[in-house]
Amino acid sequence: MRSERIVDVGQGITSALARVPAQAGPDRTPVGAVVPPAFAGRLRALTGRVTAEAMREIRRSVPAYRQPLEGRFGDVFTARVELAVRQAFEHLIDPTAPDARWRAEFHRAGRVEFQEGRTSDALQTAVRIGTRVAWRLLSVEGQHAGVPADTLFGIADALFVYVDELSAIAIEGYTDAQGEASGARERRRRQLLDLLLGSPAAAPSTVASFAATADWVVPDRVAVLALDRRAVPAVEGAPFGPESLLDLESDVPCVLLPDPDEATLAEVSRWLGGATPATRGVGALGPSVPAAEAGRSLAVARRVLELSGRGLLRGATPLVRSGEHFTELALTADEFLVDHIATTALAPFDALTERQRERLETTLLAWLDTRGGVAEIAARLDVHPQTVRYRMHQVEALLGDRLTDPDSRFTIEIALRSRRMREPSDKA
Repeated sequence: MRSERIVDVGQGITSALARVPAQAGPDRTPVGAVVPPAFAGRLRALTGRVTAEAMREIRRSVPAYRQPLEGRFGDVFTARVELAVRQAFEHLIDPTAPDARWRAEFHRAGRVEFQEGRTSDALQTAVRIGTRVAWRLLSVEGQHAGVPADTLFGIADALFVYVDELSAIAIEGYTDAQGEASGARERRRRQLLDLLLGSPAAAPSTVASFAATADWVVPDRVAVLALDRRAVPAVEGAPFGPESLLDLESDVPCVLLPDPDEATLAEVSRWLGGATPATRGVGALGPSVPAAEAGRSLAVARRVLELSGRGLLRGATPLVRSGEHFTELALTADEFLVDHIATTALAPFDALTERQRERLETTLLAWLDTRGGVAEIAARLDVHPQTVRYRMHQVEALLGDRLTDPDSRFTIEIALRSRRMREPSDKA
């Protein structure tokens, strides 16, 4: 009968506590949480039993702790649980006793949990289970000792509040270690990105070594996205996972993508497009290359970004793909040289007026594109076929037999395309 009464009272107190709002916090002082002196010794003597029972329950209920109590894990796990129980009980006996050392120990315990690879959820679940075990055994012992129910209620309140405080300290240690590890990992990934984009290219063994420390798998092929530093969208919405290497803060921001597919590029384009003008960006994607040539992809991407900014790439969208503008890239690879080619190849047109030169150059380029089809040229320029014939007679008179020489025609086409790209005109 007495054991049934003890269980009933314990369950009643536990049920009542469940209805009390959580009041944990570092500034909260427990009210009435004083263990009667006659019960203090019995509470301390209960430490070993609570520790053993809490360990059994935690290991049974939390998979992360379900491993043999051997070696370092066994030593650390046992020591941490015993520490938590002993300090909680000491606090119940004397809430005013200094506990800075204990708090430092719990902060360190949280760091160890992260370093051992366990989750913060596992840690918090273990704390809750241990607290329930401690309260269950404490309440039964208190009732055996004749501690009044009101006193037990106050002890329970103090226990749950204090354990919440210690749990918060352990979680703080966990998140501190997690943040430091994340910061170190990000630094290593930035170093790896610099290594991949550097010139000359780093040795494969060096890249592999850095990649291992940065938790990154070296892909077979990559493409680099160059971004306009004046308009980089918010990082929070960036569609880049851990397989990408990012530098969004420097003066020359870029992202290294493992050979992106169309779905990935669509997400990148949406991110660059932004929801409002203030969140929009512009990016240029370099060609897909072996990882060892990532620097070349970046160089092309930055050149595309420059040409797009100068308005030399027609139909450019927030995401400009280098593969769609290889001709423009080639024509502007050495603008000084191409200018001299144009000056020489098109010198016969120098005596014409600007309007005459514009019409003849436009017609000649269409003729080169269509291989001389008068009807097609007329349709493209929206003029009469006879107009095309008239203009081409003028062109032939100016250029002579250079139109029949393949090398000369190729040089003339380079000159015309370069001039058309950098001096766009819609005049026919």
